[in-house]
Amino acid sequence: MIKEDLNRNFGFLVHDVARLLRISVDRRMSEVGLTRSQWWVLNNLFQHNGANQAELAQVLEVERPTLGRLIDRLEKKGWVKRVEDSKDRRAKKIFLSDEVSPIIKAMRKIAAEARSDALVGISEEEREQFVDILIRVKKNLVTTAVEHRLHPDELSGKVE
Repeated sequence: MIKEDLNRNFGFLVHDVARLLRISVDRRMSEVGLTRSQWWVLNNLFQHNGANQAELAQVLEVERPTLGRLIDRLEKKGWVKRVEDSKDRRAKKIFLSDEVSPIIKAMRKIAAEARSDALVGISEEEREQFVDILIRVKKNLVTTAVEHRLHPDELSGKVE
C-alpha cells in the first residue's frame, strides 16, 4: 500500500480549511441570531440580489422546495421579498429588503473578522498570491468539468 501524507494533501487541506472557516463563521453568526442557512442565503442574495429561486437553489446547492421554505421564513421576518419576474410569470425574483441592511452589515463585518483571524501571520503579498492561486485552481477545475461534459448543475459559483 502507498503511504501518503494526508496532512499535505491539497484536497484534504482545502476541504478542512473550508469546513473550519464555515464552523468559525457559523459560531459568530449564531451570536447575532443567524443560522447557517439564513446567513448563507442572505450572503448569496447580497452577491446576486434579484436572482430567481431556481438560480439561487443551484448556487446554494439545495433543492428548490427546501430553499422555498427558507425564503418563506426570511420573508416573514421582513428580510427578503419576492417580486414577479417580468419575463416569466411563473418565476419570482428574490431581493433583500431594506430592513435587512443592518443584518447584512453585521454579517459582512463578522465574515471579514473570520477571514482576518484565519490569515493571521500571513503577509498581504502572500494573501494576494493565495487568492490568485485559488482562482487559477477554480478555473482549472471548471475547465476540466466542461471538458468532461459535466452537467452545469454540478458546477456552482462563477469564474471570471
